[in-house]
Amino acid sequence: MKRFLLLLALGLASPLAMAADDISKVNGSIRTESGTAYRDLDTVNGSIHLAKGVQARGVETVNGSINADDNVQARSLETVNGAIRGGRGLVLSGDVETVNGSIFIDQGGRIGGGVETVNGGIGLVGTEVGRNIETVNGDITVGIGSHVKGGIRVTKPSFSLSLTPPRKPRVIIGPNAKVDGPLNFEREVTLYVHDSASIGPVSGATVRRFDSEAAPKD
Repeated sequence: MKRFLLLLALGLASPLAMAADDISKVNGSIRTESGTAYRDLDTVNGSIHLAKGVQARGVETVNGSINADDNVQARSLETVNGAIRGGRGLVLSGDVETVNGSIFIDQGGRIGGGVETVNGGIGLVGTEVGRNIETVNGDITVGIGSHVKGGIRVTKPSFSLSLTPPRKPRVIIGPNAKVDGPLNFEREVTLYVHDSASIGPVSGATVRRFDSEAAPKD
């Protein structure tokens, strides 16, 4: 009984509850508890919800979205068919990746690796990215106060039989944003850069400057 009370007291004193095991599923979503530390979280067919203040290692699904509330910490967020949304204060040591889905990171995000999708937009607000941003068929917004320490790359889409001309992605570098590395565009894009933003060398696009709060509509 004394040992139980001691363990209980230590648990109550700890600011972060601990979950000893990984959570791994084939079919089914994963929902975490606020303020809890996990190891790896992965599923095949299901979404993953990271509650406020959760800590985890890898977070991965195949068919499902990943939603992180505020102040989540993890190694990486990865899916194939689904969107990824990070709340305020998201801290990752690695990458944010999806194939078919959008990515949005809110204010105070710190991404140690890169941010990548194929078919989906990328949006950052007040976020720091340690490496590159990459997409093929999506818009990119490096929003107000964001800092990309790598570069931006929009790659050429694979061969398509569609007779409809492909839509040009919009790339927006917002107020007081920074992109340290090169901006390389292998396909036609519309590139807007705010007067207060700073960027690296540009290839494959013409810079259109703007001084309003939002970029012009095409």
